[in-house]
Amino acid sequence: MNIERMERRGWGNRTFDALNAIFLILLMLTMIIPFANVVALAFSSGMASMKPEIILFPKEFSIEGFGTVWNSLDLRRPFMNSVIVTVTGTLLHVLLSSMAGFVLIQPQLPGKKFMVSFILLTMMIPQDAIMIPLYLVNQDLHLINTLSSLVLSGMISGFSILLMRNFFLSVPYEMCESAQIDGLGMLRIFTTIYMRLAITGVATVTLFEFVSRWNMLSAPVLFINDSHKITLQVALKSMITDASATSGNLLITTNVRMAGILISIMPLLAVYPFIQRYFMKGLMLGANKE
Repeated sequence: MNIERMERRGWGNRTFDALNAIFLILLMLTMIIPFANVVALAFSSGMASMKPEIILFPKEFSIEGFGTVWNSLDLRRPFMNSVIVTVTGTLLHVLLSSMAGFVLIQPQLPGKKFMVSFILLTMMIPQDAIMIPLYLVNQDLHLINTLSSLVLSGMISGFSILLMRNFFLSVPYEMCESAQIDGLGMLRIFTTIYMRLAITGVATVTLFEFVSRWNMLSAPVLFINDSHKITLQVALKSMITDASATSGNLLITTNVRMAGILISIMPLLAVYPFIQRYFMKGLMLGANKE
């Protein structure tokens, strides 16, 4: 009887694993095929890329799309604007979130539970719901049409604060007390002890914020009207969504659009391998802490 049950359970497990594998393969194909199509079209010639079909390998191999999108369409300025906003905003976000997380682990901090509850409450409010108030604040501060408005937008978030707090809680507070006895100030304890021991959390927050800022679209569309200060995502949106897009006498072909998409994701692909191991470890540790 038990042998029959084990055989049934064995068949059930194998069937379940097979269905899982098929589902994951189909899910993977829904991501790989569109990306392979983008790469193939980007490296095809202009005429070949205009044919309405899905291709997985380049036709009439060419890199003219990259030259056109970078030089003729002047994608360099939006690209540099995105770099400035992303790098500056990410550094400030990580620094401020870490400092706030460090403050929240202090045992003598009055109103700590209320602060944590309030930070959790802010996470319930969607970013899109506060875009109009943010616009009015930036308008009062005369930041509309400046890159500063994009840097300040989302400069700190409840998720990052609580994530860093959880990482700092994993560091024994006795180390902080011993350092204070040795004469170290809180700023030095924060930078030399806690930030070093929580490098996994720093990498996790950095990657989240870097990706979020690089792909930012709503805030640039709302805050920036000057064509010299638009970001890469806004420039790509204008170039891709208009099917009959032209620039002067230049027809923007499909390979040019796809080349722009590839250029936009290159920084993300370049950053991810260096902090991947910290990122995966950080997600696991952050989920297990208090």
